[in-house]
Amino acid sequence: MSALSQPTGRRQRILPWVALALPPSTYIVFEYGLATSLRPACAAVGSWLGPLWGGASLLVCALAAALAWPMARTLSSDPPTRPWIARVATVVSGIFALAIAFQTLATLIVPSCAR
Repeated sequence: MSALSQPTGRRQRILPWVALALPPSTYIVFEYGLATSLRPACAAVGSWLGPLWGGASLLVCALAAALAWPMARTLSSDPPTRPWIARVATVVSGIFALAIAFQTLATLIVPSCAR
């Protein structure tokens, strides 16, 4: 089978959209989760919770990029929007991973109880 004649199943239809929605939702959960946990225990965010949560969020962004990457490389004529959405999802994963990495770095630099 060539790349143009691959059968499109349900997984191939949904996967680019899941990969597109996963990084922004991960970023929102990361931001609101750290803000919510900062109030009762500000020392935990700076010591172990912030970096751990940031690392898990970065792994989710990497997972989204890994899900989108094979679909972004295929040559598909039916419909041509799927590879495009997968390419956008790959770029969006990188952008949100960079934002999460900077915020995680901030939890390591700035003392959490000083905020």
